[in-house]
Amino acid sequence: MVDEIRVVELFAGVGGFRVGLEEASSRFTTIWANQWEPGKKDQFAFNCYNRHFVDSGSVNVNNDIGKEINNVPGHDLLVGGFPCQDYSVASSNAKGIEGKKGVLWWHINEILQKRSPKYMILENVDRLLKSPVPQRGRDFGIILRCLVDDGYYVEWRVVNAADYGLPQKRRRVFIFACKNDTPFARLMEEIHYEDIINSKGFFAKTFPVNRIPIQKKVSEIKIGPKQFSTLVDISDSFEGKFYNSGIMKDNVVYTRECIPVKSKKMTTLGDVLQQDVDEKYYVDDTTNWQYLKGSKRIQRTRKDGAEYCYSEGSIPFPDNLDTPGRTMLTSEGTMNRSSHIILDPETKRYRKLTPIECERLNGFPDNWTEGMSERSRYFTMGNALVVPLIKKMGERILEINKGL
Repeated sequence: MVDEIRVVELFAGVGGFRVGLEEASSRFTTIWANQWEPGKKDQFAFNCYNRHFVDSGSVNVNNDIGKEINNVPGHDLLVGGFPCQDYSVASSNAKGIEGKKGVLWWHINEILQKRSPKYMILENVDRLLKSPVPQRGRDFGIILRCLVDDGYYVEWRVVNAADYGLPQKRRRVFIFACKNDTPFARLMEEIHYEDIINSKGFFAKTFPVNRIPIQKKVSEIKIGPKQFSTLVDISDSFEGKFYNSGIMKDNVVYTRECIPVKSKKMTTLGDVLQQDVDEKYYVDDTTNWQYLKGSKRIQRTRKDGAEYCYSEGSIPFPDNLDTPGRTMLTSEGTMNRSSHIILDPETKRYRKLTPIECERLNGFPDNWTEGMSERSRYFTMGNALVVPLIKKMGERILEINKGL
């Protein structure tokens, strides 16, 4: 296909990036994908991915990405959701600069260096912007500096899916990068930072924000070779405040806290519910659930004998059906404080969410994860992307790929 955009999907899970991009346009062609859960005999996420896409023509790989880097083909768009880890680096006489072992960012960076895709979209938990606690912002600073050295223009935005009309309050940071020689990056070079955030940038049209900056939550950070000669310097000494939106160009980072302009349409938890739910999802004795979700102040003793008071606030019981659902975690469906419990509007009985309802909260087709254990279905949805957000970003890629 002449106009195709070749995609490589890393840490693919059950395929959230791919589903969203393909919903955006048939021009997105995933040519290579990797999903591997270390130490797991049952590769349930990969099996789900492969079941849906085995006949698509892509190469779907179930192996440690560190062993597959040389097999990643040339491509136009690199996507993936990677874990928030410790990105510290050190100098080595044998290898120059080396990253902490087992950190998946370094594999992403090596692929960028080897294949130089035009575009990249990555997803992570929003605490990435503040980690680690003793040196706030260091890890994200290392990522940005890598992208400087790799020749990319960068934007990021923390997006809460519920703010833009979707049925789950799920906050994630999305990182968009494009090569400095692309038409879009060259265009952004001529535009003021505020105009990029408000109207011209990658995220601006899709996820609009209030145009007035919040005082005292705006900063510029210089992160180039003049300020930090190597990644080791950043690892050793960089600390900075990264807010929920930002841009990096010309070795300068501009970041500010943004208030989203929320969608007028709201999709609620009640909107995704099934009818005629199996009896196994119902909860008749709610005593333990009420305790788990209630507020607590508990006296505890540390190993050294010191006493302290553990406290936590309450979580709604049952969950409100007239608002978007809370963030799903991988423990969804278990007897856990974070699991949703609703009062079924049809039966007037308490119950858990079904796996299909969890798929709907993330925007997947019904029964997308069918075939794996129920526990795994909940787990994968707790890890998954919100598909409609990826569709919107795919549509924006199509726009900027035309030079718009």
